[in-house]
Amino acid sequence: MLRRYRFTMFFLYSLIFFSIILFFGAGRLLLIHQAPRQADIIIVLSGGAGRSEKGAELYKEGYTQNILLSNAKESASNSGDMLQTALALGIPKDAILTEKAALSTYQNAKLTLPIMKQHGFTSAIVVSSDFHMRRAKILFDHVYKHSGIELTYVGSDSGYNAKRWWSDRYSRETTFNEYTKMIGNLFGYNGPEAKDALQQIKRWFR
Repeated sequence: MLRRYRFTMFFLYSLIFFSIILFFGAGRLLLIHQAPRQADIIIVLSGGAGRSEKGAELYKEGYTQNILLSNAKESASNSGDMLQTALALGIPKDAILTEKAALSTYQNAKLTLPIMKQHGFTSAIVVSSDFHMRRAKILFDHVYKHSGIELTYVGSDSGYNAKRWWSDRYSRETTFNEYTKMIGNLFGYNGPEAKDALQQIKRWFR
């Protein structure tokens, strides 16, 4: 009886301990920022401010001579869509490739892979918002598996407070959204279907 009680208490305290660690570490777990290195191309994902700017920064620093904009038709700045933004940032038009159909991170990966293969590229720097990098890496690693293409992941600053994600509304909502989408991706939800499911879950908590 005593042994069972001690085991139960050990389990409960362990659960509480790891729950606290996961709570406080949830924001930092979303972040991945690898050191950039020479690559055949930079893949910039749509969906957040600062991503095109980060891609342009890496291009100008000489890490690559090519940029691939995924879902290039999406608005990215006051200059217009991703392509217009890249041009306004000083990227030469002949250095830019575009993909215009992706509606999710999974589709960003799925639709950029054939372009990579078509041009014979064997390495890429994947650029997205800092908070998005964990999920982007999971999906790109899955889609690009066995492709022989080496990927490096570099996040752009979004203002997300990873250390104290619960302290402001933007960081709280971002954390909730990312983990919800991550679970949804795990169960095969992608694109508009995933966004609809996320909105439904949000309504449950209102």
